Amino acid sequence: MVDIHSSFTNEYLDHACWDAYRRLLAGMDGLAPPGPEQLSEWLPPGTTSGGGKRLRFVPAGRVPGVNYERHIFETGEVSTRAGSWHDLFNALVWCVLPRLKAAMNALHYTHLDEARDGRRGAQRDALTLLDESGAIVVSSNRPLLAALAGRDWRQAFRAQAGAWRHEVRTVICGHGLLEKLRAPYKSITAQVLLLYQDAAASGSWSDDFLSGLDRAVGQRLLGGLCQSPADLSPLPLMGIPGWWPEGAQDESFYDDAAVFRSAPPAFRPAPIHIL
Repeated sequence: MVDIHSSFTNEYLDHACWDAYRRLLAGMDGLAPPGPEQLSEWLPPGTTSGGGKRLRFVPAGRVPGVNYERHIFETGEVSTRAGSWHDLFNALVWCVLPRLKAAMNALHYTHLDEARDGRRGAQRDALTLLDESGAIVVSSNRPLLAALAGRDWRQAFRAQAGAWRHEVRTVICGHGLLEKLRAPYKSITAQVLLLYQDAAASGSWSDDFLSGLDRAVGQRLLGGLCQSPADLSPLPLMGIPGWWPEGAQDESFYDDAAVFRSAPPAFRPAPIHIL
């Protein structure tokens, strides 16, 4: 059995990485993650798979040996292992970003037959990175987004430190990444979509903000927003001002070249999209 409260204390839930999921995580009681039936009840009304089937979480033992993405697309059933943090976080992303998850499922299904020699192809590689290790960075600050795309970490994190409080929102959408954030370490890195949004259109953290972001990014994915891993930009999450829980984010902190790596030669930054 997993003791939820050993990780998700009120103090721990204050960390910004849980902004999109705080309400659901705070509502979990008992000694084990919620089961598939309860998780299904948390889904927004009308949530469907990429194939338009009513989505629900089912015990993994009921759907052995199926093609995961195909089964979700065609039936709406998401295989969920009891007591698995990985599967719990997958369910929570479906609850918070259902259109994004449905779009990823639809694209996986569309490109299933393109695999060659055990390789999924660029589109599905990108979708897998986004689904497991992804995040969405939304900002009205173009120079900061450009610094992230160019891997100019000192500009992004030091010179622009104040902007992260009011001009940037980081939404974790990778369920594998959420699992890692239960015990964060300095080198934990997300693969991010960089989105510019005019300040006039930016609101504070709210269900409306998340719903609008979910709708917009889901639609854009279906329109070709993320077609290869090159469309995603690496982001060392613990470099974000205020995110490192173990000490100061001073000059020496950012001197760690193993974490804050310089851009390689002939480097092409990931695109910045207008939301």
